[in-house]
Amino acid sequence: MGISERKEREKTEMKELIRAAALKMFLEDGYAKTSIRKIADAIEYSPGTIYLYYKDKDELLYEVQGLAYGKLLDAFKAEANSDDPLKRLIQMGKTYVSFGLENPELYDLMFIIRAPTNVDEESHKDNGDKTFQYLLDCLEECINKKLLRITDLQLGALQIWSMVHGLVSLNLRCRLKVMAIEQQELKVILSHAIENYIASVTL
Repeated sequence: MGISERKEREKTEMKELIRAAALKMFLEDGYAKTSIRKIADAIEYSPGTIYLYYKDKDELLYEVQGLAYGKLLDAFKAEANSDDPLKRLIQMGKTYVSFGLENPELYDLMFIIRAPTNVDEESHKDNGDKTFQYLLDCLEECINKKLLRITDLQLGALQIWSMVHGLVSLNLRCRLKVMAIEQQELKVILSHAIENYIASVTL
Protein backbone atom coordinates (compact mmCIF):
# COMPACT_ATOMS: atom_id res chain seq x y z
CA MET A 1 0.00 0.00 0.00
CA GLY A 2 1.40 3.38 -1.04
CA ILE A 3 1.66 6.49 1.14
CA SER A 4 -1.35 8.20 -0.46
CA GLU A 5 -3.53 5.10 -0.06
CA ARG A 6 -2.51 4.74 3.58
CA LYS A 7 -3.26 8.40 4.28
CA GLU A 8 -6.67 8.08 2.64
CA ARG A 9 -7.45 4.99 4.71
CA GLU A 10 -6.35 6.74 7.91
CA LYS A 11 -8.52 9.74 7.02
CA THR A 12 -11.53 7.48 6.44
CA GLU A 13 -10.94 5.64 9.72
CA MET A 14 -10.64 8.90 11.65
CA LYS A 15 -13.88 10.26 10.18
CA GLU A 16 -15.65 7.01 11.07
CA LEU A 17 -14.31 7.26 14.63
CA ILE A 18 -15.52 10.84 14.96
CA ARG A 19 -18.95 10.08 13.47
CA ALA A 20 -19.45 7.05 15.73
CA ALA A 21 -18.58 9.06 18.85
CA ALA A 22 -20.77 11.97 17.74
CA LEU A 23 -23.74 9.70 17.04
CA LYS A 24 -23.43 8.04 20.45
CA MET A 25 -23.28 11.39 22.23
CA PHE A 26 -26.06 12.97 20.16
CA LEU A 27 -28.32 10.05 21.07
CA GLU A 28 -27.36 9.86 24.74
CA ASP A 29 -26.88 13.52 25.65
CA GLY A 30 -28.78 15.32 22.91
CA TYR A 31 -27.44 17.44 20.08
CA ALA A 32 -27.64 20.74 21.96
CA LYS A 33 -25.60 19.46 24.91
CA THR A 34 -22.91 17.84 22.78
CA SER A 35 -19.91 19.95 21.86
CA ILE A 36 -16.94 19.37 19.60
CA ARG A 37 -14.75 19.40 22.71
CA LYS A 38 -16.81 16.65 24.35
CA ILE A 39 -16.59 14.54 21.20
CA ALA A 40 -12.83 15.11 21.10
CA ASP A 41 -12.52 14.05 24.73
CA ALA A 42 -14.49 10.89 24.02
CA ILE A 43 -12.08 9.78 21.28
CA GLU A 44 -9.03 11.14 23.15
CA TYR A 45 -8.01 13.65 20.51
CA SER A 46 -7.86 17.43 20.55
CA PRO A 47 -10.79 19.50 19.20
CA GLY A 48 -8.40 20.73 16.53
CA THR A 49 -8.18 17.22 15.13
CA ILE A 50 -11.94 17.12 14.59
CA TYR A 51 -11.84 20.51 12.88
CA LEU A 52 -9.44 19.02 10.33
CA TYR A 53 -12.36 16.88 9.13
CA TYR A 54 -15.48 18.87 10.03
CA LYS A 55 -15.80 22.64 10.09
CA ASP A 56 -18.38 22.60 12.90
CA LYS A 57 -21.01 20.58 14.75
CA ASP A 58 -23.64 21.27 12.09
CA GLU A 59 -21.59 19.56 9.41
CA LEU A 60 -20.96 16.63 11.72
CA LEU A 61 -24.68 16.31 12.44
CA TYR A 62 -25.38 16.36 8.70
CA GLU A 63 -23.06 13.41 8.16
CA VAL A 64 -24.52 11.54 11.12
CA GLN A 65 -27.98 12.08 9.63
CA GLY A 66 -26.67 10.61 6.39
CA LEU A 67 -25.68 7.44 8.23
CA ALA A 68 -29.15 7.28 9.76
CA TYR A 69 -30.83 7.64 6.37
CA GLY A 70 -28.67 4.73 5.23
CA LYS A 71 -30.01 2.61 8.10
CA LEU A 72 -33.58 3.45 7.06
CA LEU A 73 -32.80 2.58 3.44
CA ASP A 74 -31.38 -0.77 4.55
CA ALA A 75 -34.60 -1.41 6.47
CA PHE A 76 -36.66 -0.59 3.36
CA LYS A 77 -34.61 -2.99 1.24
CA ALA A 78 -34.91 -5.76 3.81
CA GLU A 79 -38.58 -5.35 4.74
CA ALA A 80 -40.27 -3.53 1.83
CA ASN A 81 -39.42 -5.67 -1.17
CA SER A 82 -42.67 -7.13 -2.49
CA ASP A 83 -42.90 -7.54 -6.26
CA ASP A 84 -46.35 -5.93 -6.02
CA PRO A 85 -45.66 -2.16 -5.80
CA LEU A 86 -48.87 -1.49 -3.85
CA LYS A 87 -47.97 -4.08 -1.23
CA ARG A 88 -44.42 -2.70 -1.22
CA LEU A 89 -45.79 0.79 -0.55
CA ILE A 90 -47.68 -0.53 2.48
CA GLN A 91 -44.57 -2.38 3.62
CA MET A 92 -42.58 0.85 3.36
CA GLY A 93 -45.09 2.70 5.51
CA LYS A 94 -45.00 0.03 8.18
CA THR A 95 -41.21 -0.19 8.04
CA TYR A 96 -40.90 3.58 8.40
CA VAL A 97 -43.17 3.64 11.44
CA SER A 98 -41.42 0.64 13.03
CA PHE A 99 -38.05 2.29 12.46
CA GLY A 100 -39.25 5.45 14.19
CA LEU A 101 -40.82 3.59 17.11
CA GLU A 102 -37.76 1.42 17.65
CA ASN A 103 -35.19 4.21 17.19
CA PRO A 104 -36.83 7.28 18.77
CA GLU A 105 -33.62 9.20 19.53
CA LEU A 106 -32.22 8.49 16.08
CA TYR A 107 -35.50 9.50 14.44
CA ASP A 108 -35.42 12.73 16.43
CA LEU A 109 -31.96 13.49 15.02
CA MET A 110 -33.15 12.73 11.49
CA PHE A 111 -36.49 14.50 11.35
CA ILE A 112 -37.47 16.38 14.50
CA ILE A 113 -34.64 18.70 15.48
CA ARG A 114 -33.99 21.75 13.34
CA ALA A 115 -31.96 20.88 10.25
CA PRO A 116 -28.35 22.13 10.18
CA THR A 117 -28.25 25.58 8.59
CA ASN A 118 -24.50 26.09 8.35
CA VAL A 119 -23.82 23.28 5.88
CA ASP A 120 -22.88 23.36 2.21
CA GLU A 121 -25.71 21.15 1.00
CA GLU A 122 -24.24 20.98 -2.49
CA SER A 123 -21.31 18.99 -1.15
CA HIS A 124 -23.74 16.70 0.72
CA LYS A 125 -26.44 16.66 -1.92
CA ASP A 126 -27.05 12.91 -1.76
CA ASN A 127 -27.79 13.06 1.99
CA GLY A 128 -31.03 11.07 2.25
CA ASP A 129 -31.72 11.21 -1.49
CA LYS A 130 -31.43 7.45 -2.02
CA THR A 131 -33.84 6.76 0.82
CA PHE A 132 -36.43 9.17 -0.58
CA GLN A 133 -35.85 7.81 -4.09
CA TYR A 134 -36.85 4.35 -2.85
CA LEU A 135 -40.28 5.79 -2.05
CA LEU A 136 -40.46 7.69 -5.34
CA ASP A 137 -39.62 4.59 -7.39
CA CYS A 138 -42.30 2.53 -5.68
CA LEU A 139 -44.89 5.27 -5.93
CA GLU A 140 -44.09 5.91 -9.60
CA GLU A 141 -44.60 2.22 -10.36
CA CYS A 142 -47.97 2.32 -8.61
CA ILE A 143 -48.99 5.40 -10.62
CA ASN A 144 -47.81 3.96 -13.93
CA LYS A 145 -49.81 0.78 -13.28
CA LYS A 146 -52.84 2.92 -12.35
CA LEU A 147 -53.12 1.39 -8.90
CA LEU A 148 -53.64 4.72 -7.08
CA ARG A 149 -55.87 7.76 -7.32
CA ILE A 150 -52.69 9.77 -6.91
CA THR A 151 -51.32 10.99 -10.25
CA ASP A 152 -48.76 13.59 -9.16
CA LEU A 153 -45.57 11.83 -8.03
CA GLN A 154 -44.15 14.57 -5.80
CA LEU A 155 -47.51 15.42 -4.24
CA GLY A 156 -48.18 11.74 -3.59
CA ALA A 157 -44.77 11.28 -1.97
CA LEU A 158 -45.40 14.30 0.24
CA GLN A 159 -48.82 12.99 1.29
CA ILE A 160 -47.55 9.52 2.17
CA TRP A 161 -44.39 10.73 3.91
CA SER A 162 -46.38 13.30 5.90
CA MET A 163 -48.82 10.63 7.00
CA VAL A 164 -46.24 8.18 8.35
CA HIS A 165 -44.07 10.96 9.77
CA GLY A 166 -47.11 12.32 11.56
CA LEU A 167 -47.79 8.96 13.18
CA VAL A 168 -44.22 8.62 14.42
CA SER A 169 -43.97 12.24 15.56
CA LEU A 170 -47.24 12.11 17.51
CA ASN A 171 -45.96 9.08 19.35
CA LEU A 172 -42.48 10.49 19.99
CA ARG A 173 -44.00 13.61 21.53
CA CYS A 174 -46.41 11.48 23.60
CA ARG A 175 -49.48 12.97 21.90
CA LEU A 176 -51.07 9.57 21.26
CA LYS A 177 -51.58 9.09 24.99
CA VAL A 178 -54.85 10.99 24.64
CA MET A 179 -56.16 7.93 22.76
CA ALA A 180 -55.37 5.66 25.74
CA ILE A 181 -53.62 3.14 23.49
CA GLU A 182 -51.71 0.37 25.24
CA GLN A 183 -48.08 0.30 24.12
CA GLN A 184 -48.30 -3.28 22.87
CA GLU A 185 -51.27 -2.29 20.69
CA LEU A 186 -49.62 0.79 19.25
CA LYS A 187 -47.75 -0.78 16.36
CA VAL A 188 -50.81 -2.80 15.30
CA ILE A 189 -53.05 0.27 15.31
CA LEU A 190 -50.52 2.36 13.39
CA SER A 191 -50.12 -0.45 10.85
CA HIS A 192 -53.89 -0.48 10.34
CA ALA A 193 -53.82 3.29 9.91
CA ILE A 194 -51.28 2.91 7.09
CA GLU A 195 -53.29 0.16 5.40
CA ASN A 196 -56.48 2.21 5.62
CA TYR A 197 -54.78 5.30 4.21
CA ILE A 198 -53.33 3.42 1.22
CA ALA A 199 -56.73 1.81 0.66
CA SER A 200 -58.31 5.28 0.56
CA VAL A 201 -56.09 6.34 -2.35
CA THR A 202 -56.27 3.00 -4.21
CA LEU A 203 -58.33 2.70 -7.36
